[in-house]
Amino acid sequence: MDADELDWNRTLREQWEFHWNHQLRARLDGLTDDEYFWSPVPDAWSVRPRGSSMARVQVGAGDFTMDYAFPEPVPAAFTTIAWRLGHVIVGVLAARNAAHFGAPAASYETWEYAGSAAIALDQLEAQLDVWLAGVGGLGEAGLRVPLGAKEPFPEAPMADLVLHVHRELIHHLSEVCLLRDLNLHTKPATNGATR
Repeated sequence: MDADELDWNRTLREQWEFHWNHQLRARLDGLTDDEYFWSPVPDAWSVRPRGSSMARVQVGAGDFTMDYAFPEPVPAAFTTIAWRLGHVIVGVLAARNAAHFGAPAASYETWEYAGSAAIALDQLEAQLDVWLAGVGGLGEAGLRVPLGAKEPFPEAPMADLVLHVHRELIHHLSEVCLLRDLNLHTKPATNGATR
């Protein structure tokens, strides 16, 4: 098969779907609130009840806010599973779903962050469903369309954004899995060895 016959849309979706179905999803099963909020270092950025953060900036519209700063501190703040999931749900997926696939507007400032691991995983799966349906609906021609003013690189084709989002998902959700492993191996008496 030559490149002209390859179904690039399917291939791009399968890049993410394979990783999700065979490497990530099962690793997120059973995520507890203790793990979700756990901070292995002092002053890590997280998602916190409104008014309880010491970060310079807190963003969010609901009962929980996410720690934030702009410009980002140097060195960058360490982030909890809650923060990393918030970043993936809002910055990687929901904002792109809104910009490109007709989903409701979403931003770090307006999002209602999850106060539990279960709610965060539900938000993640909902945004992933919108993303994959949107990418699937692009077809081959839609992957070639320039991104326009909605993204920092307006001349780049939509395929570049799809690849970028999939890299971000794989990167940050792998970090979440690593933090779960670290939590398990530093606090075995409270977590058990069920994973």
